[in-house]
Amino acid sequence: MRTTVDIPDQLYRKLKSKAAKEGTTVKEIILRGVEIELHSQTRQAKKKIKLPLLESKEPGTLHLDNDRIFEVISFP
Repeated sequence: MRTTVDIPDQLYRKLKSKAAKEGTTVKEIILRGVEIELHSQTRQAKKKIKLPLLESKEPGTLHLDNDRIFEVISFP
């Protein structure tokens, strides 16, 4: 797939210089960056979130509002 991306001149010069130092192409560096970005998003999506449990004498009947949540859960 071919696409067009506008890269500011100063950033492109840095990119081209890095490619020359590494003996690779600008295209390869850009593709590597895209792969890293996509891989990190996949990894982040797999993280499980552990929510705090609130005990109730009658499960399913606990009614919370924002004030009560702040009383029960300590936020940094």
